[in-house]
Order: sequence, then C-alpha cells, then structure tokens
Amino acid sequence: MTLEKLIVVTGKPGIFKISSQSKAGLIVESLGDNKKFPIHNIHNVSSLNDIAIYTDEDEVPLREIFKTIHTKENGKNTIDHKSNKNVLTDFFTEILPNYDTERVYPSNIKKIVQWYNILVTAKFDFKDIDKVATNEEE
Repeated sequence: MTLEKLIVVTGKPGIFKISSQSKAGLIVESLGDNKKFPIHNIHNVSSLNDIAIYTDEDEVPLREIFKTIHTKENGKNTIDHKSNKNVLTDFFTEILPNYDTERVYPSNIKKIVQWYNILVTAKFDFKDIDKVATNEEE
C-alpha cells in the first residue's frame, strides 16, 4: 500500500484505498472498516501523495509531514484530532514550524492528524513514503 493508492474524498470521512476502476468512477475500500463501495466521477478525490501544506517559503508534501510525525511519535498514534484548536496548532508548530498560519487552518491540521492516526491504525508502512519520494526524483 503506497500513498498513490490512498485517496480522500470530499464529504466522506477517512482514507480510502483504490481497489479498481469502473466506467462510472472508482471502487474503493475504507481503511477504517474495510467496506468497499463506488466513488463516482462527481466526487472530488485527492491522492494523499498529491496533497501539500503551505509554508512561508514553499509547499511541503503531506508525505514529509507524515514522516515527521511518525518519527516524533515513534510509529504510534499521535494526539486526538478532536483536541482543541490550541493543542492542534501547538502540535503542528512542532512538526512544521514555518507553516503558513494564514492559509493552513485548524480544520486542515485536524484532518492531517486524523489521517495520520488512520494510517497508523491500518498498519501503513511509512518506509514506503521514502520509496515514493525516491521514485519521483528519478
């Protein structure tokens, strides 16, 4: 399982693994409960590999943020995504000190924390993140 095969869908909580394609869209499997269902072409879909976070200078790929959190937490779950705004922003400042506070909202941080915890629970191999970055650079 790599980040290219993992997506998020606007309006649907959680992370989904692409199982196959159909004429009308994608067949996905939820990482939370392993249920399969179709995602139609009308839904907005984003690959976790394509998401980046604004900083004061540039953008940082989400995979780098996941890697930083994974290292900080020694591969375990991190804070609860339902923590209050101050706890979330303080945590994210430790992870990415130069993030753009005007364009990265607490709701974005909440999603990142939630997605990271989902990946840890699903036993995602964070070593794959390095392989993805290496393949893209070649």
